[in-house]
Amino acid sequence: MAQRVAVIGILNKRNGIVQDIALRPGQSARWKDVIVRLRACEATAPWEEEKLTGAFVQVMIRRPDSSWGQVFSGWLYKESPSLNVVEHPVYDVYPKSCEMTYPAGPAAPTAPVTSSSRSSAAKSGGASGTRDNASSNTPAASPETAEPPPSAADNNAT
Repeated sequence: MAQRVAVIGILNKRNGIVQDIALRPGQSARWKDVIVRLRACEATAPWEEEKLTGAFVQVMIRRPDSSWGQVFSGWLYKESPSLNVVEHPVYDVYPKSCEMTYPAGPAAPTAPVTSSSRSSAAKSGGASGTRDNASSNTPAASPETAEPPPSAADNNAT
């Protein structure tokens, strides 16, 4: 967690000013009448197909009597802002990024390969192909009426 850095956006809905703050887990920052404390941030690994960026934050707002009150504590997700929402009439708080390192893993997924009309399977009905004894008496099924081959239990029953 120590090497992670999250960028949290704070929007003041009254004047439209956005403030970005960079925090490490355990740090907090104050901007005007709001304090944001970052507890954790996570981002899916590069080799995962679905990309998610989340941050566990606690949000405190200064009340009119100058006391501070917690208005939110939970996970916020960049890709799904409506999942958990900081419900406050003046401030919106949302994660923008989470920088972290990953252990070695598989390569990132590539774009899907479009299939061609050619099959890489060997042609059936081959003159030089060999068959096992269990299926030597079974005729080859056509693709339209393919049935599963008989199991070993069916061969032993006769």
